[in-house]
Amino acid sequence: MNKSVKNEIMVKTLKYFFVVILFLQNVNIHAQGKPVDLVNPFIDTHNSRWFYFNSASRPFGMVNLSPDTNTAKTWSSGYLYDSEYIRCFSHIHAWQLAGIAVMPTTGEFKGHLGMDAYQSSFSHEGEIAKPGYHKIYLNDYDIHVELTSSTRVGFHKYKFPKDKQKSIIFDTGARLAHGPTTYSKVWKVSNFEIAGVQVLRKTGRRPKDTPVYFVAKLSVPFKSFKGWENKELVEKSTDTIQGVNAGVGLFFDRKNTDEVLMKVGISYVSVEQARKNLDAEINHWDFNKVVDESLNTWNEWLSKIEIKGGTHQQRVKFYTDLWHALLGRRIVSDVDGKYIDRTGDEAVTRTVRLDNKGKPLFPHYNFDAWWGSHWSLNILWSMVYPEVMDGFCNSMLDMYNNGGLIPRGPSGGNYTFVMIGDPSTSFFATAYNKGIRSYDIQKAYEGLRKNAFVGGSRDHAGYEHKSPAYGGGMRYYIDQGWIPEGIKAKGAHKDGASMTLEYAYQDWCLAQLSKTLGKDDDYEMFLKRSQNYKNLWNPDTGMMHPREMDGNWIKDFKPVSETFNARGFCESNSAIYTHFVPHDMSGLVQLFGGKQKYNNFLNESFVKGETLNFVGANKNHAASWVDYGNQPGTGMAHLFNYSGAPWLTQKWVRKVKEVYGDVTPYGGYYGDEDQGQMGALGVLMAMGLFQVDGGASVKPYYEITSPLFDEVTIKLNNDYYSGEVFNIKTSGVNQENIYIQSAKLNGGELNNCWFYHESFVKGGTLELQLGANPNKEWGVDIPPPSYKTNLD
Repeated sequence: MNKSVKNEIMVKTLKYFFVVILFLQNVNIHAQGKPVDLVNPFIDTHNSRWFYFNSASRPFGMVNLSPDTNTAKTWSSGYLYDSEYIRCFSHIHAWQLAGIAVMPTTGEFKGHLGMDAYQSSFSHEGEIAKPGYHKIYLNDYDIHVELTSSTRVGFHKYKFPKDKQKSIIFDTGARLAHGPTTYSKVWKVSNFEIAGVQVLRKTGRRPKDTPVYFVAKLSVPFKSFKGWENKELVEKSTDTIQGVNAGVGLFFDRKNTDEVLMKVGISYVSVEQARKNLDAEINHWDFNKVVDESLNTWNEWLSKIEIKGGTHQQRVKFYTDLWHALLGRRIVSDVDGKYIDRTGDEAVTRTVRLDNKGKPLFPHYNFDAWWGSHWSLNILWSMVYPEVMDGFCNSMLDMYNNGGLIPRGPSGGNYTFVMIGDPSTSFFATAYNKGIRSYDIQKAYEGLRKNAFVGGSRDHAGYEHKSPAYGGGMRYYIDQGWIPEGIKAKGAHKDGASMTLEYAYQDWCLAQLSKTLGKDDDYEMFLKRSQNYKNLWNPDTGMMHPREMDGNWIKDFKPVSETFNARGFCESNSAIYTHFVPHDMSGLVQLFGGKQKYNNFLNESFVKGETLNFVGANKNHAASWVDYGNQPGTGMAHLFNYSGAPWLTQKWVRKVKEVYGDVTPYGGYYGDEDQGQMGALGVLMAMGLFQVDGGASVKPYYEITSPLFDEVTIKLNNDYYSGEVFNIKTSGVNQENIYIQSAKLNGGELNNCWFYHESFVKGGTLELQLGANPNKEWGVDIPPPSYKTNLD
């Protein structure tokens, strides 16, 4: 064995050793038993994404304060576990949004030279990260840093060494993640306060420049204020710095400043609003009080689901998954409900709906698309956090009233047209049909119906901002029932097969909503359109097959592909999208030639997919038969419930959970943890409940698989649901016992592998008995409803 190989082995061994030590340190905290203490923010942080890692953040917080080790791009950025340097601490880690980078330093001032010059080495020894709090040590400056936050205010605590020059850098002109800063301005308010604005340059996804305003207050006065522009210090005395690549340094008394506390309030509306947020949310200097409040807030949210049993690792992963599901999307309205609308030519300040006391009824949110959320967030939030779903429905309706379209992922007050289709349809259908209705449903339906025709949001290909838009292919879809390859239009993801399949599902969701609302003509029309998926079924290949402009099947068809996108499919392939008929599984099974043929095909796909850990090789989503690292494939294991083999759902859900059960920084998600979607999916799999149709049907229902825990207690929100709790009690839980032997619902025998939402919301108990061998007689007599079954 040569020396280089020995060194490589030693490095890997030491890395693993430190990970184990970190994990064992956390065990002592976790032994307290609170859900918040079980969350491990470091899971799968070796290859992060800008919005993925958040430590000092509240649920859906506008502020997401945490250390940044990589700031150059959207992917592989933010906090990466194996990085050597902390570049800054920034306040916004959101989809297409970033901002307000700060860094405490000692010694020679280097702020004007950029992050490469002033970054600091760090180690994980003594580092602590948990929901709402981060503690870390900057080796190069001998500074101990602690971070916490409220929803809209970041709170910093710096312990400086004695008798050294001390400064805090505000690098407001820095590039952070998604692109450069167009312009920034910072001014001195007093020796205890500064204020400013950072203008984020538009991106290919967020089409307009976006200002972020801030106010920073300090517990001790700074002695001097010095700024720079384009790496050149401004020598003249001034209280205002502005320009391109600009920033400031605050300098403190060398001998008498050992600790500095700093509060930074932000707003997308104005400096005055940032100050209002700061004063309203943290009007004191008790850092530990805010830490405790943040931990308690997180514990309240996480405790809406209580678990008993399972291994410590399973409990850690469960609550970390749940934490992610409540973290990734962002509040962008201020404490008084004001927010910025940039859907038109000029930015307009608007206010969310207020109650009779002038308090916002819901925050206004920004978020990535709901693409794939019908198998994750839609289900989980509607069960456990219906008020969150209500808030997002209100935000989307606000944007419809403001700009004329229900959005497909807004950012910075803009439409982004991220991904494809109109997944807001399934979101609204699930919400309304589950009784989440604190918004104008007639207005919402008007917007959703508009999106389902030419000129709506479906017609915009990915990031196709200008109107009229054609990349989404709605003219083809309406005229002939399928969308061809080769559409000539700007934008991304012009993948006809994926669009056809997703539009068909969204039509079905709109049919369910129209039925509930008594719009029977629309119901029949959209239900008929939902059968368009059959226009892509090729009997010769036995799969969903993309078509050319002339109607012919594309040549050189392959179920899987070595490219990131197989032709015709959005970030996926035919092997996965062939199963994308969540609304009509009975119809898909018939196309395959019956249950046995379908089960054989699907099971063989999982056998092949297992060799790649159920994710595309090298994160290539089109290279695997099963991909749980990206949205289109995340419902596949549950499909056996519809084809008469629920034991295979139980088997493969458990195997997927084992692969995605890692709690180290080097695994756990294996792909794109897209603003909590994969976390929500993990929670659902661990509880043993799912909804293949996303819960959008007129009469929603849940499919059952085997839970990981002896008991799961879901606390119901009585503003929406009449029951107090819904319990899932499982006997015989262990690694070998993965198959359901029998079930009871509220004391009565349950022979179906599903039950209705109306039983869930009344509260009750689902009892399951597990065993090591499949019971092929249980759950097979009456499959879950499909297509029109709920209405028969």
